[in-house]
Amino acid sequence: MDRSLHAALARWTLGLSPAAVGAAYLDWAVHLAACPGKRFDLLGEAAKQMARFANYSWAASLQSPPPTIVEPLPQDRRFAGAGWQHWPFNILSQGFLLQEQWWQAATSNVRGVSRHHEAMVQFGARQILDTLSPSNFLPTNPELLARTASEGGTNLLHGLQHMAEDWQRQVTHQPPVGADEFKVGVNLATSPGKVVLRNRLIELIQYAPRTEKVRPEPILIVPAWIMKYYILDLSETDSLVRYLTEQGFTVFMISWKNPGPAERDLGMEDYRTLGVMAALDAISAIVPSVKVHALGYCLGGTLLTIAAATMAREGDQRLKSVTLLAAQVDFSEAGELTLFIDESQVAFLEDMMWEQGGLDASQMAGTFRLLRSNDLLWSYIQRNYLLAERPPLNDLMAWNADATRMPYRMHSEYLRHLFLDNDLAEGRYLTGGKPVAISDIRVPIFAVGTEWDHVAPWRSTYKIHLLADCAITYVLTVGGHNAGIVSAIDRPNRSYRIATRDAGGAYLDPDRWLDEATRHEGSWWPALTAWLGAHSGEPVAPPALGAAEAGYPPIGDAPGTYVLET
Repeated sequence: MDRSLHAALARWTLGLSPAAVGAAYLDWAVHLAACPGKRFDLLGEAAKQMARFANYSWAASLQSPPPTIVEPLPQDRRFAGAGWQHWPFNILSQGFLLQEQWWQAATSNVRGVSRHHEAMVQFGARQILDTLSPSNFLPTNPELLARTASEGGTNLLHGLQHMAEDWQRQVTHQPPVGADEFKVGVNLATSPGKVVLRNRLIELIQYAPRTEKVRPEPILIVPAWIMKYYILDLSETDSLVRYLTEQGFTVFMISWKNPGPAERDLGMEDYRTLGVMAALDAISAIVPSVKVHALGYCLGGTLLTIAAATMAREGDQRLKSVTLLAAQVDFSEAGELTLFIDESQVAFLEDMMWEQGGLDASQMAGTFRLLRSNDLLWSYIQRNYLLAERPPLNDLMAWNADATRMPYRMHSEYLRHLFLDNDLAEGRYLTGGKPVAISDIRVPIFAVGTEWDHVAPWRSTYKIHLLADCAITYVLTVGGHNAGIVSAIDRPNRSYRIATRDAGGAYLDPDRWLDEATRHEGSWWPALTAWLGAHSGEPVAPPALGAAEAGYPPIGDAPGTYVLET
Protein backbone atom coordinates (compact mmCIF):
# COMPACT_ATOMS: atom_id res chain seq x y z
CA MET A 1 0.00 0.00 0.00
CA ASP A 2 2.74 2.46 0.95
CA ARG A 3 4.74 1.79 -2.20
CA SER A 4 1.71 2.19 -4.42
CA LEU A 5 0.84 5.48 -2.71
CA HIS A 6 4.39 6.80 -3.17
CA ALA A 7 4.43 5.70 -6.81
CA ALA A 8 1.16 7.53 -7.47
CA LEU A 9 2.47 10.64 -5.71
CA ALA A 10 5.67 10.55 -7.78
CA ARG A 11 3.67 11.21 -10.95
CA TRP A 12 2.74 14.62 -9.56
CA THR A 13 6.10 15.52 -8.05
CA LEU A 14 8.31 14.61 -11.05
CA GLY A 15 9.88 11.87 -8.92
CA LEU A 16 10.94 14.25 -6.13
CA SER A 17 10.28 13.12 -2.58
CA PRO A 18 8.08 15.67 -0.76
CA ALA A 19 9.58 14.52 2.51
CA ALA A 20 13.14 15.17 1.28
CA VAL A 21 12.27 18.61 -0.07
CA GLY A 22 10.25 19.50 3.06
CA ALA A 23 13.05 18.39 5.37
CA ALA A 24 15.57 20.56 3.50
CA TYR A 25 13.45 23.71 3.70
CA LEU A 26 12.53 23.05 7.31
CA ASP A 27 16.20 22.62 8.21
CA TRP A 28 17.04 25.93 6.51
CA ALA A 29 14.06 27.86 7.88
CA VAL A 30 14.50 26.71 11.50
CA HIS A 31 18.21 27.50 11.55
CA LEU A 32 17.71 30.84 9.82
CA ALA A 33 15.05 31.71 12.43
CA ALA A 34 17.60 30.90 15.14
CA CYS A 35 20.25 33.19 13.59
CA PRO A 36 19.19 36.81 14.19
CA GLY A 37 22.66 38.00 13.17
CA LYS A 38 22.32 36.32 9.78
CA ARG A 39 18.87 37.83 9.30
CA PHE A 40 20.21 41.27 10.25
CA ASP A 41 23.00 40.89 7.69
CA LEU A 42 20.47 39.91 5.03
CA LEU A 43 18.34 42.93 5.90
CA GLY A 44 21.39 45.17 5.61
CA GLU A 45 22.33 43.57 2.29
CA ALA A 46 18.81 44.14 0.99
CA ALA A 47 19.01 47.82 1.97
CA LYS A 48 22.37 48.19 0.21
CA GLN A 49 21.04 46.53 -2.93
CA MET A 50 17.95 48.74 -2.93
CA ALA A 51 20.16 51.82 -2.70
CA ARG A 52 22.43 50.56 -5.50
CA PHE A 53 19.44 49.74 -7.64
CA ALA A 54 17.89 53.17 -7.06
CA ASN A 55 21.15 54.87 -8.05
CA TYR A 56 21.47 52.66 -11.10
CA SER A 57 17.88 53.36 -12.18
CA TRP A 58 18.49 57.11 -11.86
CA ALA A 59 21.72 56.86 -13.86
CA ALA A 60 19.97 54.76 -16.51
CA SER A 61 17.50 57.59 -17.09
CA LEU A 62 20.34 60.08 -17.66
CA GLN A 63 22.95 58.18 -19.64
CA SER A 64 22.96 55.20 -21.95
CA PRO A 65 24.20 52.74 -21.11
CA PRO A 66 25.22 53.27 -17.46
CA PRO A 67 27.92 51.08 -15.90
CA THR A 68 26.47 47.81 -14.64
CA ILE A 69 26.41 47.12 -10.94
CA VAL A 70 26.38 43.31 -11.12
CA GLU A 71 27.64 40.96 -13.81
CA PRO A 72 25.99 37.61 -14.58
CA LEU A 73 27.95 34.39 -14.21
CA PRO A 74 30.14 33.52 -17.22
CA GLN A 75 27.79 30.74 -18.33
CA ASP A 76 24.67 32.93 -18.03
CA ARG A 77 23.92 34.31 -21.50
CA ARG A 78 20.33 35.42 -20.89
CA PHE A 79 21.17 39.15 -20.87
CA ALA A 80 24.06 39.18 -23.34
CA GLY A 81 22.10 40.78 -26.21
CA ALA A 82 22.51 44.47 -27.07
CA GLY A 83 18.87 45.19 -26.26
CA TRP A 84 19.47 44.46 -22.59
CA GLN A 85 21.87 47.41 -22.36
CA HIS A 86 19.11 49.97 -22.96
CA TRP A 87 16.35 51.34 -20.77
CA PRO A 88 14.12 49.90 -19.36
CA PHE A 89 15.51 46.42 -19.96
CA ASN A 90 18.85 47.16 -18.32
CA ILE A 91 16.94 48.03 -15.14
CA LEU A 92 15.00 44.76 -15.32
CA SER A 93 18.09 42.63 -15.85
CA GLN A 94 20.14 44.35 -13.14
CA GLY A 95 17.27 44.15 -10.66
CA PHE A 96 16.89 40.44 -11.38
CA LEU A 97 20.62 39.75 -10.95
CA LEU A 98 20.60 41.64 -7.65
CA GLN A 99 17.75 39.39 -6.47
CA GLU A 100 19.79 36.35 -7.45
CA GLN A 101 22.70 37.63 -5.40
CA TRP A 102 20.52 38.24 -2.36
CA TRP A 103 18.88 34.80 -2.48
CA GLN A 104 22.28 33.17 -2.89
CA ALA A 105 23.34 34.89 0.33
CA ALA A 106 20.07 33.98 2.06
CA THR A 107 20.42 30.28 1.29
CA SER A 108 24.16 30.04 2.02
CA ASN A 109 26.22 29.87 5.21
CA VAL A 110 23.32 29.48 7.65
CA ARG A 111 24.96 27.86 10.68
CA GLY A 112 23.70 24.38 11.44
CA VAL A 113 22.13 23.60 8.05
CA SER A 114 23.49 20.40 6.54
CA ARG A 115 25.46 20.77 3.33
CA HIS A 116 22.99 18.58 1.44
CA HIS A 117 19.96 20.54 2.62
CA GLU A 118 21.68 23.84 1.84
CA ALA A 119 22.36 22.68 -1.72
CA MET A 120 18.72 21.60 -2.13
CA VAL A 121 17.40 24.96 -0.90
CA GLN A 122 19.80 26.83 -3.17
CA PHE A 123 18.70 24.68 -6.09
CA GLY A 124 15.02 25.32 -5.34
CA ALA A 125 15.55 29.07 -5.07
CA ARG A 126 17.46 29.06 -8.33
CA GLN A 127 14.66 27.17 -10.10
CA ILE A 128 12.06 29.68 -8.93
CA LEU A 129 14.21 32.64 -9.94
CA ASP A 130 14.98 31.10 -13.33
CA THR A 131 11.26 30.72 -13.91
CA LEU A 132 10.65 34.39 -13.11
CA SER A 133 13.55 35.73 -15.18
CA PRO A 134 12.54 38.72 -17.35
CA SER A 135 14.14 36.93 -20.30
CA ASN A 136 11.28 34.41 -20.24
CA PHE A 137 8.44 36.85 -20.91
CA LEU A 138 7.54 38.74 -24.05
CA PRO A 139 6.86 42.20 -22.46
CA THR A 140 10.19 42.19 -20.60
CA ASN A 141 12.53 40.72 -23.25
CA PRO A 142 13.78 43.24 -25.83
CA GLU A 143 14.83 40.56 -28.31
CA LEU A 144 11.38 38.98 -28.25
CA LEU A 145 9.69 42.36 -28.59
CA ALA A 146 11.87 43.32 -31.54
CA ARG A 147 11.19 40.02 -33.34
CA THR A 148 7.45 40.27 -32.68
CA ALA A 149 7.35 43.86 -33.99
CA SER A 150 9.37 43.05 -37.10
CA GLU A 151 7.25 40.01 -37.96
CA GLY A 152 3.90 41.46 -36.98
CA GLY A 153 3.33 38.75 -34.37
CA THR A 154 3.58 35.85 -36.81
CA ASN A 155 6.46 34.45 -34.75
CA LEU A 156 4.01 33.90 -31.87
CA LEU A 157 1.59 32.11 -34.18
CA HIS A 158 4.35 29.88 -35.50
CA GLY A 159 5.56 29.35 -31.95
CA LEU A 160 2.12 28.07 -30.96
CA GLN A 161 2.28 25.66 -33.87
CA HIS A 162 5.69 24.47 -32.64
CA MET A 163 4.28 24.01 -29.14
CA ALA A 164 1.34 21.98 -30.43
CA GLU A 165 3.66 19.85 -32.55
CA ASP A 166 5.99 19.17 -29.61
CA TRP A 167 3.06 18.29 -27.35
CA GLN A 168 1.64 15.88 -29.94
CA ARG A 169 5.01 14.19 -30.36
CA GLN A 170 5.45 13.86 -26.62
CA VAL A 171 2.05 12.27 -25.94
CA THR A 172 2.46 9.91 -28.89
CA HIS A 173 6.06 9.03 -27.85
CA GLN A 174 7.59 10.26 -31.10
CA PRO A 175 11.12 11.67 -31.36
CA PRO A 176 11.59 15.46 -31.50
CA VAL A 177 11.36 17.41 -34.73
CA GLY A 178 14.40 16.76 -36.90
CA ALA A 179 15.31 13.43 -35.33
CA ASP A 180 13.70 11.61 -38.26
CA GLU A 181 16.62 12.74 -40.42
CA PHE A 182 18.97 10.57 -38.36
CA LYS A 183 18.74 6.81 -38.71
CA VAL A 184 20.80 4.27 -36.78
CA GLY A 185 22.76 2.24 -39.30
CA VAL A 186 22.24 4.84 -42.04
CA ASN A 187 23.87 8.07 -40.85
CA LEU A 188 24.40 7.11 -37.19
CA ALA A 189 26.38 4.11 -35.91
CA THR A 190 27.69 3.34 -39.40
CA SER A 191 31.06 1.76 -38.64
CA PRO A 192 31.05 -1.67 -40.33
CA GLY A 193 31.30 -4.75 -38.18
CA LYS A 194 29.57 -7.88 -36.98
CA VAL A 195 27.61 -8.86 -33.88
CA VAL A 196 29.59 -11.77 -32.45
CA LEU A 197 27.70 -12.31 -29.18
CA ARG A 198 24.13 -11.85 -28.04
CA ASN A 199 22.75 -12.68 -24.60
CA ARG A 200 19.76 -11.36 -22.65
CA LEU A 201 21.57 -8.10 -21.80
CA ILE A 202 24.15 -7.27 -24.49
CA GLU A 203 25.17 -7.60 -28.09
CA LEU A 204 28.91 -7.49 -28.67
CA ILE A 205 30.00 -5.78 -31.88
CA GLN A 206 33.39 -6.48 -33.44
CA TYR A 207 34.31 -3.71 -35.90
CA ALA A 208 36.01 -4.37 -39.21
CA PRO A 209 39.66 -3.31 -39.45
CA ARG A 210 40.59 -0.23 -41.49
CA THR A 211 44.32 -0.90 -41.69
CA GLU A 212 46.36 -3.77 -43.12
CA LYS A 213 47.88 -4.44 -39.72
CA VAL A 214 46.55 -3.85 -36.21
CA ARG A 215 47.89 -3.77 -32.69
CA PRO A 216 47.68 -7.26 -31.20
CA GLU A 217 45.74 -6.10 -28.13
CA PRO A 218 42.04 -5.43 -28.91
CA ILE A 219 39.99 -2.68 -27.29
CA LEU A 220 36.73 -3.40 -25.45
CA ILE A 221 34.47 -0.35 -25.09
CA VAL A 222 31.91 -0.44 -22.26
CA PRO A 223 29.44 2.42 -22.81
CA ALA A 224 26.89 3.64 -20.32
CA TRP A 225 23.48 1.97 -20.53
CA ILE A 226 21.65 5.15 -19.52
CA MET A 227 21.73 5.98 -23.26
CA LYS A 228 22.40 4.08 -26.50
CA TYR A 229 25.98 2.97 -27.11
CA TYR A 230 26.51 4.82 -30.38
CA ILE A 231 27.55 8.15 -28.85
CA LEU A 232 31.01 6.67 -29.43
CA ASP A 233 30.10 5.87 -33.05
CA LEU A 234 27.95 8.83 -34.07
CA SER A 235 28.57 9.99 -37.62
CA GLU A 236 31.60 9.34 -39.79
CA THR A 237 33.22 12.56 -38.56
CA ASP A 238 32.26 12.10 -34.89
CA SER A 239 33.13 8.47 -34.22
CA LEU A 240 35.71 7.37 -31.67
CA VAL A 241 35.28 3.83 -33.01
CA ARG A 242 36.18 4.94 -36.53
CA TYR A 243 39.18 6.90 -35.26
CA LEU A 244 40.52 3.96 -33.23
CA THR A 245 40.17 1.53 -36.13
CA GLU A 246 41.87 4.02 -38.48
CA GLN A 247 44.76 4.14 -36.00
CA GLY A 248 45.23 0.38 -36.25
CA PHE A 249 43.23 -0.98 -33.30
CA THR A 250 40.76 -3.85 -33.21
CA VAL A 251 37.66 -2.52 -31.47
CA PHE A 252 34.81 -4.34 -29.74
CA MET A 253 31.78 -2.50 -28.37
CA ILE A 254 29.02 -3.54 -25.99
CA SER A 255 25.51 -2.60 -27.10
CA TRP A 256 23.13 -2.81 -24.13
CA LYS A 257 19.58 -4.06 -24.40
CA ASN A 258 16.91 -1.45 -23.69
CA PRO A 259 15.36 -3.08 -20.60
CA GLY A 260 11.65 -3.56 -20.18
CA PRO A 261 9.46 -5.09 -17.44
CA ALA A 262 11.00 -8.54 -18.07
CA GLU A 263 14.41 -7.19 -17.04
CA ARG A 264 13.25 -5.44 -13.86
CA ASP A 265 15.27 -7.77 -11.59
CA LEU A 266 18.60 -7.46 -13.39
CA GLY A 267 21.13 -6.03 -10.94
CA MET A 268 24.58 -4.50 -11.07
CA GLU A 269 26.15 -7.94 -10.75
CA ASP A 270 24.22 -9.07 -13.84
CA TYR A 271 25.58 -6.07 -15.74
CA ARG A 272 29.09 -7.09 -14.72
CA THR A 273 28.78 -10.79 -15.54
CA LEU A 274 26.47 -10.69 -18.57
CA GLY A 275 28.10 -7.50 -19.80
CA VAL A 276 31.81 -6.93 -19.19
CA MET A 277 32.81 -10.48 -18.31
CA ALA A 278 30.78 -12.11 -21.09
CA ALA A 279 32.33 -9.67 -23.57
CA LEU A 280 35.84 -10.45 -22.32
CA ASP A 281 35.17 -14.18 -22.66
CA ALA A 282 34.12 -13.67 -26.28
CA ILE A 283 37.13 -11.46 -27.07
CA SER A 284 39.50 -13.99 -25.49
CA ALA A 285 38.06 -16.64 -27.80
CA ILE A 286 38.19 -14.48 -30.94
CA VAL A 287 41.63 -12.97 -30.22
CA PRO A 288 43.27 -15.61 -28.00
CA SER A 289 46.46 -15.32 -25.97
CA VAL A 290 46.54 -11.50 -25.83
CA LYS A 291 45.45 -9.01 -23.21
CA VAL A 292 42.68 -6.44 -23.70
CA HIS A 293 42.59 -2.66 -23.45
CA ALA A 294 39.28 -1.93 -21.68
CA LEU A 295 37.61 1.48 -22.06
CA GLY A 296 34.52 2.59 -20.12
CA TYR A 297 32.41 5.70 -20.54
CA CYS A 298 30.35 7.29 -17.74
CA LEU A 299 28.41 4.59 -15.90
CA GLY A 300 30.14 2.04 -18.11
CA GLY A 301 33.45 3.27 -16.72
CA THR A 302 32.23 2.74 -13.16
CA LEU A 303 31.17 -0.80 -14.04
CA LEU A 304 34.49 -1.43 -15.78
CA THR A 305 36.35 -0.32 -12.64
CA ILE A 306 34.29 -2.76 -10.57
CA ALA A 307 35.03 -5.54 -13.07
CA ALA A 308 38.75 -4.69 -13.17
CA ALA A 309 38.99 -4.70 -9.38
CA THR A 310 37.17 -8.02 -9.25
CA MET A 311 39.52 -9.50 -11.85
CA ALA A 312 42.53 -8.27 -9.87
CA ARG A 313 41.12 -9.87 -6.73
CA GLU A 314 40.58 -13.18 -8.52
CA GLY A 315 43.94 -13.18 -10.30
CA ASP A 316 42.37 -12.71 -13.75
CA GLN A 317 45.10 -10.97 -15.79
CA ARG A 318 43.34 -10.48 -19.12
CA LEU A 319 43.40 -6.68 -18.95
CA LYS A 320 46.29 -4.72 -20.43
CA SER A 321 45.01 -1.26 -19.45
CA VAL A 322 41.90 0.58 -18.26
CA THR A 323 40.58 3.82 -19.77
CA LEU A 324 37.87 5.78 -17.94
CA LEU A 325 35.96 8.51 -19.81
CA ALA A 326 34.01 10.91 -17.56
CA ALA A 327 33.56 8.05 -15.10
CA GLN A 328 33.26 8.32 -11.31
CA VAL A 329 34.44 5.77 -8.75
CA ASP A 330 34.09 8.01 -5.68
CA PHE A 331 30.63 9.57 -5.42
CA SER A 332 31.14 11.77 -2.36
CA GLU A 333 31.27 14.88 -4.57
CA ALA A 334 29.28 13.78 -7.57
CA GLY A 335 27.89 17.15 -8.58
CA GLU A 336 24.31 18.42 -8.63
CA LEU A 337 22.89 14.93 -9.20
CA THR A 338 23.49 14.35 -5.49
CA LEU A 339 20.70 16.88 -4.84
CA PHE A 340 18.33 14.04 -5.63
CA ILE A 341 20.17 11.44 -3.56
CA ASP A 342 19.40 10.92 0.12
CA GLU A 343 17.62 8.14 2.00
CA SER A 344 14.18 9.70 1.57
CA GLN A 345 14.68 10.41 -2.13
CA VAL A 346 16.14 7.00 -2.94
CA ALA A 347 13.30 5.21 -1.11
CA PHE A 348 10.78 7.36 -3.03
CA LEU A 349 12.44 6.54 -6.36
CA GLU A 350 12.57 2.85 -5.47
CA ASP A 351 8.84 2.80 -4.86
CA MET A 352 8.21 4.55 -8.18
CA MET A 353 10.49 2.11 -10.04
CA TRP A 354 9.03 -0.86 -8.16
CA GLU A 355 5.62 -0.16 -9.67
CA GLN A 356 6.94 0.67 -13.17
CA GLY A 357 9.62 -2.02 -13.29
CA GLY A 358 12.31 0.60 -13.90
CA LEU A 359 13.07 4.25 -14.51
CA ASP A 360 11.58 5.63 -17.69
CA ALA A 361 13.68 7.66 -20.11
CA SER A 362 11.41 10.71 -19.87
CA GLN A 363 11.85 10.78 -16.08
CA MET A 364 15.64 10.79 -16.40
CA ALA A 365 15.45 13.48 -19.07
CA GLY A 366 13.31 15.62 -16.77
CA THR A 367 15.96 15.45 -14.05
CA PHE A 368 18.71 16.61 -16.41
CA ARG A 369 16.51 19.45 -17.70
CA LEU A 370 16.03 20.64 -14.11
CA LEU A 371 19.78 20.60 -13.51
CA ARG A 372 20.33 22.84 -16.54
CA SER A 373 16.98 24.60 -16.79
CA ASN A 374 18.38 27.74 -18.41
CA ASP A 375 20.06 25.82 -21.22
CA LEU A 376 17.65 22.92 -21.68
CA LEU A 377 14.24 24.36 -20.76
CA TRP A 378 13.84 28.13 -20.77
CA SER A 379 16.15 28.84 -23.70
CA TYR A 380 14.30 26.13 -25.64
CA ILE A 381 10.95 27.77 -24.89
CA GLN A 382 12.22 31.19 -25.94
CA ARG A 383 13.80 29.97 -29.15
CA ASN A 384 11.08 27.57 -30.30
CA TYR A 385 7.86 29.10 -28.99
CA LEU A 386 8.50 32.86 -28.79
CA LEU A 387 11.11 33.42 -31.49
CA ALA A 388 9.61 30.55 -33.53
CA GLU A 389 13.03 29.21 -34.49
CA ARG A 390 13.69 25.52 -35.07
CA PRO A 391 17.46 25.03 -34.88
CA PRO A 392 18.38 21.87 -36.80
CA LEU A 393 19.35 18.81 -34.77
CA ASN A 394 22.88 17.51 -35.02
CA ASP A 395 24.03 13.93 -34.54
CA LEU A 396 24.69 14.39 -30.81
CA MET A 397 21.22 15.89 -30.24
CA ALA A 398 19.61 13.04 -32.17
CA TRP A 399 21.48 10.52 -30.00
CA ASN A 400 20.37 12.37 -26.88
CA ALA A 401 16.74 11.98 -27.93
CA ASP A 402 17.18 8.19 -28.34
CA ALA A 403 16.83 7.40 -24.65
CA THR A 404 16.68 4.12 -22.75
CA ARG A 405 15.19 2.78 -19.54
CA MET A 406 16.86 1.56 -16.34
CA PRO A 407 15.89 -1.72 -14.60
CA TYR A 408 14.39 -1.37 -11.13
CA ARG A 409 16.89 -3.53 -9.27
CA MET A 410 20.02 -2.24 -11.04
CA HIS A 411 19.14 1.42 -10.60
CA SER A 412 18.21 0.89 -6.96
CA GLU A 413 21.56 -0.81 -6.28
CA TYR A 414 23.42 1.87 -8.23
CA LEU A 415 21.81 4.70 -6.26
CA ARG A 416 22.22 3.04 -2.86
CA HIS A 417 25.62 1.37 -3.07
CA LEU A 418 27.41 3.94 -5.20
CA PHE A 419 25.74 7.34 -4.85
CA LEU A 420 24.22 7.14 -1.39
CA ASP A 421 26.64 4.91 0.54
CA ASN A 422 29.77 5.32 -1.65
CA ASP A 423 30.54 1.64 -1.09
CA LEU A 424 32.95 1.26 -4.01
CA ALA A 425 35.31 3.99 -2.82
CA GLU A 426 35.13 2.82 0.78
CA GLY A 427 35.75 -0.90 0.22
CA ARG A 428 32.23 -2.22 0.91
CA TYR A 429 31.06 -2.97 -2.62
CA LEU A 430 30.49 -6.70 -3.13
CA THR A 431 30.95 -8.82 -6.24
CA GLY A 432 30.51 -12.54 -5.96
CA GLY A 433 29.74 -12.01 -2.29
CA LYS A 434 33.17 -10.48 -1.53
CA PRO A 435 34.30 -6.83 -1.37
CA VAL A 436 36.43 -5.30 -4.08
CA ALA A 437 39.18 -2.70 -3.73
CA ILE A 438 40.20 -0.33 -6.53
CA SER A 439 43.71 -0.35 -5.07
CA ASP A 440 44.04 -3.96 -6.31
CA ILE A 441 44.12 -2.74 -9.93
CA ARG A 442 47.71 -2.91 -11.19
CA VAL A 443 47.33 -2.12 -14.90
CA PRO A 444 47.86 1.50 -16.04
CA ILE A 445 44.85 3.81 -16.16
CA PHE A 446 44.04 6.57 -18.66
CA ALA A 447 41.29 8.80 -17.21
CA VAL A 448 39.49 11.70 -18.90
CA GLY A 449 37.46 14.45 -17.24
CA THR A 450 35.63 17.34 -18.91
CA GLU A 451 35.77 20.91 -17.64
CA TRP A 452 32.04 21.68 -17.71
CA ASP A 453 30.69 18.26 -16.75
CA HIS A 454 27.48 18.52 -14.67
CA VAL A 455 27.00 14.72 -14.52
CA ALA A 456 30.51 13.62 -13.51
CA PRO A 457 32.42 16.75 -12.39
CA TRP A 458 36.08 16.48 -13.26
CA ARG A 459 37.21 16.90 -9.66
CA SER A 460 35.12 13.86 -8.83
CA THR A 461 36.62 11.78 -11.65
CA TYR A 462 40.08 12.97 -10.54
CA LYS A 463 39.61 11.05 -7.27
CA ILE A 464 40.80 7.91 -9.03
CA HIS A 465 44.24 9.19 -7.93
CA LEU A 466 43.25 8.64 -4.29
CA LEU A 467 42.00 5.10 -4.82
CA ALA A 468 44.35 3.47 -7.35
CA ASP A 469 48.08 2.95 -6.79
CA CYS A 470 48.91 2.16 -10.42
CA ALA A 471 50.23 4.59 -13.04
CA ILE A 472 47.52 7.11 -13.97
CA THR A 473 47.51 9.44 -16.96
CA TYR A 474 44.81 12.05 -16.42
CA VAL A 475 43.38 14.28 -19.16
CA LEU A 476 41.15 17.30 -18.61
CA THR A 477 39.48 18.46 -21.81
CA VAL A 478 37.20 21.35 -22.62
CA GLY A 479 33.51 20.61 -23.10
CA GLY A 480 30.76 18.91 -21.15
CA HIS A 481 29.91 15.33 -20.29
CA ASN A 482 29.08 14.36 -23.87
CA ALA A 483 30.58 16.99 -26.17
CA GLY A 484 33.90 16.86 -24.32
CA ILE A 485 34.22 13.13 -24.99
CA VAL A 486 32.98 13.29 -28.60
CA SER A 487 36.00 15.35 -29.61
CA ALA A 488 36.81 14.63 -33.25
CA ILE A 489 40.27 15.78 -34.28
CA ASP A 490 38.95 18.35 -36.79
CA ARG A 491 36.56 20.00 -34.33
CA PRO A 492 37.56 23.63 -33.62
CA ASN A 493 38.22 25.22 -30.22
CA ARG A 494 39.42 22.01 -28.62
CA SER A 495 42.17 21.81 -26.01
CA TYR A 496 43.18 19.60 -23.11
CA ARG A 497 45.61 19.26 -20.22
CA ILE A 498 47.48 16.04 -19.52
CA ALA A 499 49.85 14.71 -16.86
CA THR A 500 50.98 11.29 -15.68
CA ARG A 501 51.52 10.05 -12.14
CA ASP A 502 53.77 7.02 -11.98
CA ALA A 503 52.79 3.95 -9.99
CA GLY A 504 53.26 4.72 -6.31
CA GLY A 505 53.85 8.40 -7.06
CA ALA A 506 52.89 11.27 -4.76
CA TYR A 507 49.36 12.67 -4.86
CA LEU A 508 48.70 16.09 -6.40
CA ASP A 509 45.50 17.88 -5.40
CA PRO A 510 43.28 18.96 -8.34
CA ASP A 511 44.20 22.66 -8.13
CA ARG A 512 47.92 21.95 -8.20
CA TRP A 513 47.45 19.43 -11.00
CA LEU A 514 45.58 22.09 -12.97
CA ASP A 515 48.53 24.46 -12.62
CA GLU A 516 51.19 21.91 -13.51
CA ALA A 517 49.54 19.81 -16.24
CA THR A 518 50.69 20.49 -19.79
CA ARG A 519 48.12 22.19 -22.02
CA HIS A 520 47.71 21.15 -25.66
CA GLU A 521 45.56 22.49 -28.48
CA GLY A 522 43.23 20.15 -30.35
CA SER A 523 41.41 16.93 -29.53
CA TRP A 524 42.57 14.56 -26.81
CA TRP A 525 41.93 11.53 -29.07
CA PRO A 526 45.50 11.44 -30.44
CA ALA A 527 46.81 11.46 -26.85
CA LEU A 528 44.69 8.37 -26.13
CA THR A 529 45.90 6.45 -29.18
CA ALA A 530 49.51 7.41 -28.45
CA TRP A 531 49.10 6.13 -24.89
CA LEU A 532 47.42 2.92 -26.07
CA GLY A 533 50.14 2.44 -28.67
CA ALA A 534 52.83 2.80 -26.01
CA HIS A 535 51.16 -0.03 -24.06
CA SER A 536 50.66 -2.29 -27.09
CA GLY A 537 52.75 -4.70 -29.11
CA GLU A 538 53.95 -4.41 -32.69
CA PRO A 539 51.24 -4.51 -35.39
CA VAL A 540 50.10 -7.88 -36.71
CA ALA A 541 47.54 -9.13 -39.21
CA PRO A 542 43.96 -8.31 -38.08
CA PRO A 543 41.88 -11.11 -36.54
CA ALA A 544 38.85 -12.58 -38.26
CA LEU A 545 35.41 -11.23 -37.43
CA GLY A 546 34.09 -13.68 -34.88
CA ALA A 547 35.26 -17.23 -34.19
CA ALA A 548 32.66 -19.83 -35.18
CA GLU A 549 34.87 -22.69 -34.04
CA ALA A 550 34.99 -21.19 -30.53
CA GLY A 551 31.23 -20.60 -30.35
CA TYR A 552 31.19 -16.95 -31.44
CA PRO A 553 30.10 -16.87 -35.09
CA PRO A 554 29.02 -13.56 -36.66
CA ILE A 555 25.26 -13.43 -36.15
CA GLY A 556 24.43 -10.15 -37.85
CA ASP A 557 25.76 -6.85 -39.09
CA ALA A 558 26.55 -3.86 -36.92
CA PRO A 559 24.86 -1.97 -35.33
CA GLY A 560 22.84 -5.03 -34.30
CA THR A 561 19.25 -5.25 -33.05
CA TYR A 562 19.34 -4.15 -29.41
CA VAL A 563 20.19 -0.56 -30.37
CA LEU A 564 16.99 -0.39 -32.42
CA GLU A 565 14.71 -1.24 -29.47
CA THR A 566 12.51 1.60 -28.22
